[in-house]
Amino acid sequence: MPAVTLACHAMATRFELVLHGDHAPALRAAGEEALRLVEQLEGRLSLFRPASEIARVNAGAARAPVRVSPEVFALLQRAQKLSAETGGAFDLSVAPLVRCWGFMGGDGCLPSPAAVAEARARVGMHRVQLDPGAYTVRFAADGVMLDLGAIGKGYAIEQGAEVLREAGVTSALFHGGTSTVQAIGAPPGEASWQVALEVPSPAPGTPPRLLATVPLRDEAMSVSAVCGNHFQAGGRTMGHILDPRTGEPAQGTVLTAVVLPSATETDALSTALLVLGAAGQETLAGLRPGLRALVVSESGGRLSVAARGITPRALAGQNPV
Repeated sequence: MPAVTLACHAMATRFELVLHGDHAPALRAAGEEALRLVEQLEGRLSLFRPASEIARVNAGAARAPVRVSPEVFALLQRAQKLSAETGGAFDLSVAPLVRCWGFMGGDGCLPSPAAVAEARARVGMHRVQLDPGAYTVRFAADGVMLDLGAIGKGYAIEQGAEVLREAGVTSALFHGGTSTVQAIGAPPGEASWQVALEVPSPAPGTPPRLLATVPLRDEAMSVSAVCGNHFQAGGRTMGHILDPRTGEPAQGTVLTAVVLPSATETDALSTALLVLGAAGQETLAGLRPGLRALVVSESGGRLSVAARGITPRALAGQNPV
């Protein structure tokens, strides 16, 4: 059975597809259509494209309601529900804090407490008013800003996977930047796709170590980590994933993974879990029965692992950071 591999760059990420089937030209056509959809969604969801729907919302919703497409409106409704379910640990309106901490297109910087307090005053999905009758978005205060970075890639992968299924694809693996992966079926002759999770690297250039191998079949997995974009200040690691409730970078958790059928939800909930920490696994499992998750925490320069439905191969607690 031939395999077709395809890739594109969108959302500042490399998206890749592996498809199996009996007819390579049909697989390629389906994969190319899925990747085109990802590129189209970037044009609608990107914070940094002035013509995108989200950029238009950010530019005008504090002054008047801004109409968006039904698809984008449904995504914002979904995000608002996820924010409520996680007690605000996931929040699309975190953008003012991302900018305050220097992570909006930068490597981060330490803001003053006053600047953090000012940014926090503009954060909260209760400040985002959605009108389902008119498909409009209105901000309840000046300075509110949406950033779909914690849900956009997962949503794009989920929508692209639906394109593949509608085209009759029964075996595929679709990932975006290795942070979210969607499995359709399984590889030929196998029960599931096997996806590796690595122990967070203590320093650049350090060889990765396998933490777990996660079987996926018609499921998605998302990984959130602080090691990708962070800086050091006062002996602490300040990562780009911020706690919307406190205005500070999430502390104590260095990596999370969440497995569910929906890539949109795994993307959002892996971010929420990094904010909530290991104790948040039970909270999320109560929200989504069948959820599998893994949390790597750091304390005193050592790592520990808490997992639900995922078996670690290496106990990171035995390995110093």
